[in-house]
Amino acid sequence: MIPEGAVLLIGGFMGVGSPHRLIDAIVARGVGGLTLVNNDTCRPGEGVGKLIDAGLVARAIVSHIGLNPVAQKKMLAGEMQVELVPQGTLVERIRAGGVGLGGVLTPTGIGTLVEEGKQVLEIDGRRFLLEKPIRGDFALLDARQSDYVGNLEYSLTAHNFNPVMALAADTVIAEPHHIMPVGVIPPDAVKTPGVLVDYILERAR
Repeated sequence: MIPEGAVLLIGGFMGVGSPHRLIDAIVARGVGGLTLVNNDTCRPGEGVGKLIDAGLVARAIVSHIGLNPVAQKKMLAGEMQVELVPQGTLVERIRAGGVGLGGVLTPTGIGTLVEEGKQVLEIDGRRFLLEKPIRGDFALLDARQSDYVGNLEYSLTAHNFNPVMALAADTVIAEPHHIMPVGVIPPDAVKTPGVLVDYILERAR
């Protein structure tokens, strides 16, 4: 389903709240040339780090790579492009892509290397960077549980990027830890409605 060169939005923070079964399936298929959008590059052998270990990521849009020496080596060797984005800016760019905004105005990065090549706007005497929205071909999400129509409930750290990524991709694949009958998940606990979810794959126990 996921082709070569796809843009993947993958939830999680250092592997916590990431869809590990889906990541393993991509590694097994060997689908390469991917653009990875994630908070970070995790560690070698863990989470999205497995995609980098396997040489499947051509470009990473992340907030840091500091705990993954494999990602660092690939970047320095020119084997993988890395766009470092401040964490708050990253999630806002994804949100903008999900709700159809033309971009995000942020003061973060003004006067630093982050500013280079970007449009700067002055509003009421303050300078802002225009950060463009991010959308993906696929969003791969981790959820605490789902019902049979794809309503998702998240737990703890999985609330970080997963809900906003569900809005910003053409195809959404969720990996819930449990699949429940419709009506079991309280409506107030549903953070991603099933209308946004295309496929669900229960995490192997």
